[in-house]
Amino acid sequence: MLTFVYRSPKRSEMYLYLMERDNFDAVPESLLKAFGTPEFALHVNLEKRETLARENINEVRQQLKEQGFFLQMPPSQLLDKNQLKPAQQ
Repeated sequence: MLTFVYRSPKRSEMYLYLMERDNFDAVPESLLKAFGTPEFALHVNLEKRETLARENINEVRQQLKEQGFFLQMPPSQLLDKNQLKPAQQ
């Protein structure tokens, strides 16, 4: 299963996985609007992999088959740079 991965220009670490390159027909218009103009990042053969870095590969495969796309959200551990500054007293 060859998958095409796109990054969001609006949100760091957000990715959209598709079954066909540049075919966004299965992706809801509201999601594309929030995602921004997708930027092609890479292609991944999910048949030749057992794991992915941050997602459950079986869930990714299932969502691709059922809805035609998979949305990878940014990790919740990422902090805004402003949150790292010491509090003003």
